[in-house]
Amino acid sequence: MKPTLLILAAGIGSRYGGVKQMDKIGPSGESIIDYSVYDALQAGFGKVVFVLHPNIIDDFQSIYEPRLSGKIETAYVLQELNNIPPGVSFHPERVKPWGTGHAVLVAKEEVHTPFAVINADDFYGREAFRVLGKFLSEQKVDETHYAMVGYQLANTLSENGSVSRGICQVTDGLLADVVERTKIYRNTEGTIVFEDNGNTVPVDGKSLVSMNFWGFTPKYFEQSEAFFVDFIRQNARQLKAEFYIPFVVNQLIKQKKADVRVLESHDQWFGVTYREDKPVTIARIRALIKNGVYPENLWK
Repeated sequence: MKPTLLILAAGIGSRYGGVKQMDKIGPSGESIIDYSVYDALQAGFGKVVFVLHPNIIDDFQSIYEPRLSGKIETAYVLQELNNIPPGVSFHPERVKPWGTGHAVLVAKEEVHTPFAVINADDFYGREAFRVLGKFLSEQKVDETHYAMVGYQLANTLSENGSVSRGICQVTDGLLADVVERTKIYRNTEGTIVFEDNGNTVPVDGKSLVSMNFWGFTPKYFEQSEAFFVDFIRQNARQLKAEFYIPFVVNQLIKQKKADVRVLESHDQWFGVTYREDKPVTIARIRALIKNGVYPENLWK
């Protein structure tokens, strides 16, 4: 059974200043998404599902459907604000999506095998897809053995602003806890810190973090849906509250309803959180092409 790749591409990209999901960073017009799908194909994935914002789906399909047709099965789903339990109303001024946990849930009808979840704007590397693809191919659809690929925090920062990361605690190879930190950066003294309720807290650069590269089975949809119902009933009138994947994972671990194997990758993560990150990303892609990791044109 070939695993499915679920790509979260519905973000509005306010910090980037544009639709970074489709921004060109490869020599033949490839985006980071193209390299992720290419690596997933090499790792044995059989389907890719894109979670999109309604404003970009037409442009998105016009770009990726011709590229991927005949190479991998594709599906497209929308993450919309009104995709919530019936009888619940949300704040009329809300524009921000409900978060990564909600983005996964909206893909429920298109995912029928063990699956990986990634961000559209993060480059994870070939080895990361290989190790997670192998893990997922060994799981049954109703099992609750999950996984995540971990990276050292110091290797995942942007020089151009703060980032969000899930800081992990690992025991005997299994995830014990993950806490989403939304403002992590290196200060003027070179110390890595995060902000929490107005306080600045130092954090070890060797800490293992989640880059939202998760491995689940379809059983996860049923489990996370129950948490989302509670979340949305409590937060529907909030303008910025988000339902994060790490929150669901933590609850499942604490309630002993799932275990999460931590798979480490030696690949270098990079991404385009800010527009200023783009030149660095382009240079790193060109270096990988020069070293023979990727062809000049991925889909030729």
